[in-house]
Amino acid sequence: MDRSVPIQTLHLFPVLNELLIDLLRSLPPDDWNKPTLAKQWTVKDVAAHLLDTNMRTVSLLEGYSLPPAGPISSYRDLVEYLNQLNATWVNAMKRVSPAQIIRMMDDSNRRYVDYYASLAPFAPAIYSVAWAGEDESLNWFHIARDYTEKWHHQQQIREAVGKTEPLMTPELYYPCISTFMRGLPHTYRDVQAKEGTSIKIIVSGKAGRSWFLSKKSHKWVLEDISETVADATIILSPEVAWKLFTKGITANMGRRESIIQGGEYLTAPLFSMVSVIA
Repeated sequence: MDRSVPIQTLHLFPVLNELLIDLLRSLPPDDWNKPTLAKQWTVKDVAAHLLDTNMRTVSLLEGYSLPPAGPISSYRDLVEYLNQLNATWVNAMKRVSPAQIIRMMDDSNRRYVDYYASLAPFAPAIYSVAWAGEDESLNWFHIARDYTEKWHHQQQIREAVGKTEPLMTPELYYPCISTFMRGLPHTYRDVQAKEGTSIKIIVSGKAGRSWFLSKKSHKWVLEDISETVADATIILSPEVAWKLFTKGITANMGRRESIIQGGEYLTAPLFSMVSVIA
């Protein structure tokens, strides 16, 4: 029996890629040096990181990958390894012109999508989605996770240069935030609550919707239970949601900008959720 992919993102990569290329081509020289929400990275650094994502993925298409120099036995090991990998590339790309970055990105975009299109959606992925607590993930989820990487890093660039609207559409925003929400059960794994306790998370606006996190059989699960009265409700704006889950703002900032109803033990964990490797 055929299964449908829970979060469809593969068809959106060409759209996202074209928007990024058009944006980067439009930037004046000074914009490339503007700071972003990505900690110490400038617009040029974030663009270089997105190019790195392309190049590493295309290498997989060509049958090549570089294994870690040492063992990765914990989530912290994974974070440190990826941080070092990312920093090495970004630092090296400082000597490369923005025009070259755009050309290499444009050249690799199609092959990047070709690689993901070649994967069986429900086969085991080469990398798990660790922030969702998975030791093994299916390809569709790995692809959706990579979509969120492409989306939020492009939005970091757009935030820096004041051009955020193109990515805040239902078509492009909803798959990103819906993928982020897959981290909720893992985030709440140690929260004790009685069977049937539910939390309603709302992202407001035309691109948002509601998610329900429920305690079932001693674990938290995402459910579609829109008729159920929740024990706690959290309402986030679209801008707060994507920044919160990618460490663009602090938990305290997220709480100040949100509407919160219910006990703190049920609502506080959401503001610590990070749906990226960090």
